[in-house]
Amino acid sequence: MGTRGRAAGLAAGIVADALLGDPRRGHPVAGFGTLAARLEGRMHRDAVAPGVAYTAILVGAVVAAGVVAEAAATRAGARAEPVVRAGLTAVATWAVLGGTSLVGEGAALAASLDSGDLAAARARIPHLCARDPELLDADGMARAGTESLAENTSDAVVGPLVWGAVAGIPGLLGYRAVNTLDAMVGYRTARHARFGWASARLDDVVNLAPARVTAVVTVAVAPLVGGSPASALRAWRRDAAGHPSPNAGPVEASAAGALGLRLGGPTVYAYGTEDRPSLGDGHPPRVADLHRVARLSRLVAGAAGLLAVATAAVLGRRRG
Repeated sequence: MGTRGRAAGLAAGIVADALLGDPRRGHPVAGFGTLAARLEGRMHRDAVAPGVAYTAILVGAVVAAGVVAEAAATRAGARAEPVVRAGLTAVATWAVLGGTSLVGEGAALAASLDSGDLAAARARIPHLCARDPELLDADGMARAGTESLAENTSDAVVGPLVWGAVAGIPGLLGYRAVNTLDAMVGYRTARHARFGWASARLDDVVNLAPARVTAVVTVAVAPLVGGSPASALRAWRRDAAGHPSPNAGPVEASAAGALGLRLGGPTVYAYGTEDRPSLGDGHPPRVADLHRVARLSRLVAGAAGLLAVATAAVLGRRRG
């Protein structure tokens, strides 16, 4: 499969996300979610095997669509191939990236908390995470926003870029499909404990590399948010393994170290309460810290974008 034009397409898609954010209408990820919800209604059983089939059908179909798009670029001919691939990759990248919208939600939460409007802040929480906002005070919402911004920077930005750099359009679309299914059926609710097992485990696998890339970049940019690379690295190495998620652990621990914060503690979801281990050595997140974690998210996203484009360019030269 060719790679010419991939780096340019990734760069254009990153710029489109920065300037435009998510598509306002007809978002393809939302359309995929609607289709996935309908299929779940037909296929759901309290068992693992139907969930495996459900995940395979949806992810397989999306990856196949990406393969068809790449093949269309190849069939365009030697001269047109890089341009066609760049255009298709740009559209796919813009569709699956969520960095600008993510930071926008974090900024809106911070603004509501800054003004003391807890009702408006609670209305923002479901846009960032699955916690019950009615059980959170201002500091609890600051912690939820901080942890969600850190984790979702990996999911919404670094993950798609890593897979886009190495696998092109199928990687971009396939990663977003897996991540969306995990968000829909991967939680440990009574309904999805078995049926969602495959989606959750596949999400763990595809995020192994992106989560660690995110942590490495977080360590590198720590001084730009007033932190220390040594503190970020220490928190990652010492605390990440205690997190129940193999991928959220490195991301949240390195962010905690970079920001000089302490994350973790009791976390209430619809399916129950998790007592998360402490990550980092500082104070628990406060409202003012949301502005710093938003800056960290932008920095990590920008650095990851440069790395992804550079990686795609190198691969393109080797295979060209």
